[in-house]
Amino acid sequence: MRVHTFARSRLATGITFTSAAARYWLGVFPCVRSELRHWRRRARIIPDRQLRQIALSEQRTKRGNIDGSAAFAAFAPAPHRRMVIRAQLAFQAIYDYVDTLAEQPHPKPIDNARQLHHALQVALKHAGPSTSYYQHLAHRQDGGYLPAIVSACRSALDSLPSYPLVACSAGRLAERIVCFQSLNLTEAQGSYHALADWAGRQTPPDNGLRWWETAASAGSSLGIFALIASAARPTTQAREAATIEHAYFPWIGALHSLLDSLIDLPEDTTTSQHNLVQHYQSPAETATRMRLLAAESVNHARALPRGQQHRLILAGMVANYLSATDARLPHAEPAKTAVLAATGDLAKSTMLVFRLRAAAQIRARFRTHQ
Repeated sequence: MRVHTFARSRLATGITFTSAAARYWLGVFPCVRSELRHWRRRARIIPDRQLRQIALSEQRTKRGNIDGSAAFAAFAPAPHRRMVIRAQLAFQAIYDYVDTLAEQPHPKPIDNARQLHHALQVALKHAGPSTSYYQHLAHRQDGGYLPAIVSACRSALDSLPSYPLVACSAGRLAERIVCFQSLNLTEAQGSYHALADWAGRQTPPDNGLRWWETAASAGSSLGIFALIASAARPTTQAREAATIEHAYFPWIGALHSLLDSLIDLPEDTTTSQHNLVQHYQSPAETATRMRLLAAESVNHARALPRGQQHRLILAGMVANYLSATDARLPHAEPAKTAVLAATGDLAKSTMLVFRLRAAAQIRARFRTHQ
């Protein structure tokens, strides 16, 4: 009996994965490309050369972030799917752009980062006063580029039937992003002690998280994307939004950001960026803690309404990071093995899809240069 139940569960998971993949590649991905073309054209006419270069570079080098941000749209009702994609892509484009601007040398890095990242909070609000995001920067002539993306996100969210019911949860997650990004300084900008103090206060009691694990979750945008997708369903209630918020902060969000930090560790070490994984004492401790986070993430995703969808997103996120070349390096290999063991066969199967896609892209580039 147990064998038949397991087989049925595996079959149901396979069907859900195949259906979601088809919706993403046939319905979501073409919309992502269309939206990106629009914002690429908009970025090309930014008057300030430095801002123009940053905007175009972020759209090119952070394409994986953009693609991933729209993954939740595969589960959104078809009539609202385009607006979900627009809102999610715009929010991630804002995040990537202001994050890079905030990393530039500045005499007041915390004030500057907070002002720039405030765009994320404004993008999630129905209405509010306009803000000078570039207040602390000499370079501010963006030709309306950042306000236009913020406006596009707000307009798309306004069209979703249940967004007013998820807005408070989304706003809290965005506020944590702003605090994290304001305090997560590079070595040249200062120390991480203020971040450690803030994250310690944000850590829910009795859950055993280290301060940098809470900080990692605060920096994740995954929970916001999950809430935006849920806002497309007329039946979504505020209670469901709160449940999603508490699953993604701290558990799923922590795993998301720490996987990103794990992959970026060699580059961050070279460029003196603060990397949260560095706070673990060894690769073995990193693996132990990330296995715990992965197991908790799976449990919390499974317990959510439409939990199978959240599990698929979780598996796709894990596979996306762990299929990267740097995940095979010695510093990452123990954590990779541990996380895959905790997330199960679904993540391993999804990794194969990412590897096949990467191989196809390499072959396509090779043919182009022949």
